[in-house]
Amino acid sequence: MDSFSESVLRLAAGIPKGKISTYRQIAVALGRPNAARAVGNALNKNPHLIEVPCHRVVKSNGAVGNYALGAERKIALLKKEGIEIKKGRISELETYLYDF
Repeated sequence: MDSFSESVLRLAAGIPKGKISTYRQIAVALGRPNAARAVGNALNKNPHLIEVPCHRVVKSNGAVGNYALGAERKIALLKKEGIEIKKGRISELETYLYDF
């Protein structure tokens, strides 16, 4: 795994239960604001789905985005953590955002 992917996974691992981040926020935190898609690719290859909660990373528009185990599973995990989701989008996105 390359250092960028490792950095992405390290940041994602720090997102606490009940909070979310966006692909873009992680890209910005890594000093690569235009690398949101690369963040998503790194998370898609996450070999540690339990230790690195990549389900807590969503799109900037509040859409839940993709997940290695399927979007329905991602939504279920987020709801279990208290995140409100309506029609595939995070309700009141700003409420749940984690600041790195």
